[in-house]
Amino acid sequence: MTNIQIFKELHQNDEPLLFGNVWNPQSAKVYEKLGYNALATSSSAVAHSLGYEDGENMSFDEYLYIVERILKSISIPLTVDLEGGYGKTTDKIVSNISKLVKIGVVGINIEDSVITNETRTILDKEEFFEKLKSIVLKLKEEKIEIFINVRTDSFLLGLENPVDETLKRIKLFEEISVDGIFVPCITSEKDIEVIVNSTKIPVNVMCMPELPDFKTLTDLGVKRISSGNFLNGYIYKNLEEKGREIMQEQSFSPIFK
Repeated sequence: MTNIQIFKELHQNDEPLLFGNVWNPQSAKVYEKLGYNALATSSSAVAHSLGYEDGENMSFDEYLYIVERILKSISIPLTVDLEGGYGKTTDKIVSNISKLVKIGVVGINIEDSVITNETRTILDKEEFFEKLKSIVLKLKEEKIEIFINVRTDSFLLGLENPVDETLKRIKLFEEISVDGIFVPCITSEKDIEVIVNSTKIPVNVMCMPELPDFKTLTDLGVKRISSGNFLNGYIYKNLEEKGREIMQEQSFSPIFK
């Protein structure tokens, strides 16, 4: 059984697969030490750590270097947030995925929205379907195996009737047999239940203030839970606060309180 097949099986357990979202080897080692079974990069957190804004502003080569360093520091599966693919053509995106597979990545997220001039917009569902279909067919043609988790941003972008829009997109994704569906910013138990019951594909939700607890998510049938970039933000917010206290007190004592 391949590592990717083992990773797929982690999505079939009764309890959801909880991911630690990481941005460097140091954060990855912490999660592995805590006993997490799998990790995922947060493209936003990696970009910020390199001085970029999210939205494919860092180069793929820079991203690949960080991913490789993370993989060399851990022994558990790693999936990569590939945003829109870091390429304008199917060949380029598949080439990027191939490079990730060669260094040991077991999965990717690919999303149906894009950031242009700092504004995120969702792609037409048929347009995105054709893009995704061509990627999946090319991967099969080149015998590249990877877990494809498709992120759909109807809830994240606050679209009108996000449940209906998400269901329409999932029906298209099912036609090409993707491995997972990621619906960030969905929080209502009723909405989650509708989405989960609409498909046999494992559904992934993300950390939000109103997200139900893990027991409730388990009961609703969610198979995968991500933390996004929120812990990265939490850590650096606390760094800023401690740095301010050091300046105010003219002492390093705030670190040790």
